Amino acid sequence: MKNVALLIAGGSGNRMGQDIPKQFMHVDGCPIIIHTMKCFQLHPDIDAIAVVCLKGWETVLQAYANQFSITKLKWIFPGGATGMESIHNGIYGLKNEGCDDEDLVLIHDSVRPLLSQDIISSNIAICKAYGYAITGIKCREAILESEDGFVSSTSIPRDRLIRTQTPQTFRLKNIIAVHEEAKLKGITNSVASCTLIAEVGGREMHVVPGSEKNIKITTVEDLEILKALMHTNKDEWLK
Repeated sequence: MKNVALLIAGGSGNRMGQDIPKQFMHVDGCPIIIHTMKCFQLHPDIDAIAVVCLKGWETVLQAYANQFSITKLKWIFPGGATGMESIHNGIYGLKNEGCDDEDLVLIHDSVRPLLSQDIISSNIAICKAYGYAITGIKCREAILESEDGFVSSTSIPRDRLIRTQTPQTFRLKNIIAVHEEAKLKGITNSVASCTLIAEVGGREMHVVPGSEKNIKITTVEDLEILKALMHTNKDEWLK
């Protein structure tokens, strides 16, 4: 059984509003996607890395992987029109490349470059034990419900709410089965693997504790936070 990291990099990053896709923007002289790949490159239990890549950027990705010694990169698959389609392309690509049904697939956003080694290890352990591992954090904020994003009269109790992150980890056969069921039910654009599993139903997802540092780079503000976190060390007096 292998452990394969599947990075989703099929988006164009329109919300960032820059000239190149956000996953290829440089921070400290290195593309964000390479910072992310290094997290898996360094983990001893990750056997291979696959990337679902935005069309036209495959050669650039491979060149960067060569430059920064990402030796675990084995496959590059085409991105889809949606995140769900990109994940679909990735998991079926792994199947077609000969990955085993029992292999673990850690599906991860290519723009979460501060993923810790502990979160990777926990994903592998929880998935082996229970079959479905979802990285998440208990919600600390007060939550309001709004129809238009401007007006609200309803609050949602936060005690039972989880803010999900990635990786989200599954045996290859299980996540393929979820996508097959989604086809039958006409589900075509679920926003994440965890939401797709919830929509399909019939499965329990086990939560792996995430981290506030495991941020997803979506806006320029996120980029500023990333740079700050990368240059901040924990004070010695903190427990």
